[in-house]
Amino acid sequence: MSTYIKTEQNGKFAEVVLSRPKAFNSFHLEMITELAQELTRLAVDDSVRGVLITGEGKAFCAGGDLRWVTEFAEKPGASFHTLAAQFHNAIVEIRRMEKPVVAAVNGVAAGGGFSLALACDLRVMGKSAVLKQAYTSSGLCIDGGGTYTLPRLVGMARALEIAVFDEPISAEKALEWGLATKVVEDEAVLQEARAMMGVLSKKSMHSIGLSKNLLNDAFNNTLEYQLELERQGLGACGDHPDGREGLAAFAEKRKPEFGK
Repeated sequence: MSTYIKTEQNGKFAEVVLSRPKAFNSFHLEMITELAQELTRLAVDDSVRGVLITGEGKAFCAGGDLRWVTEFAEKPGASFHTLAAQFHNAIVEIRRMEKPVVAAVNGVAAGGGFSLALACDLRVMGKSAVLKQAYTSSGLCIDGGGTYTLPRLVGMARALEIAVFDEPISAEKALEWGLATKVVEDEAVLQEARAMMGVLSKKSMHSIGLSKNLLNDAFNNTLEYQLELERQGLGACGDHPDGREGLAAFAEKRKPEFGK
């Protein structure tokens, strides 16, 4: 039984709640290990067609627990090394999971929470929610894949601006910069994220998974290699039951029913 991560299946998708509200859902080693393990389980659970991540209480996630780093480890560097290993396992599961992952950002997302939110495929933010990279203000560098996702979302110049100045990013600005998918009233964040997840969970997981992986790798490949990966992926989609259903639905002028 998990202590700091609560998971509940909501129809075709799973809701993962970061549950350390008194510490604004900041994570120590036990908590982040639980999250990585839970995401690994959900990635291969065929009954789950998408994952929603949110935080309990007033925050999404305040990042790594720096008190734990300084008080419960002999050397902060070694502590970061251990903590980041588990955190990065969680990030890899999100990015490589062949299912959509939506973050319901219900409050501050700072430090590792900032990177965790950016690792998700889509982000619904409350109007009063705030993103803050926070690392550099504490003399640290960004982890959790933040240096990978941030420039891909906002461009290199703005990513560097965010890294060096570390100004809080309001929900309105996050939407303008492409860091948020949708901004709603604070009390409607979870409802909106659930509705979004409900729509996504009816789509082809095979198609989403392939498209997600292609987009993840696109910045690292030559055009020719990327085109070949697309060609192979399209062929695989055509032979997959979801692809056959999509083609049949198009021919019959009806909506496809995936994952039957």
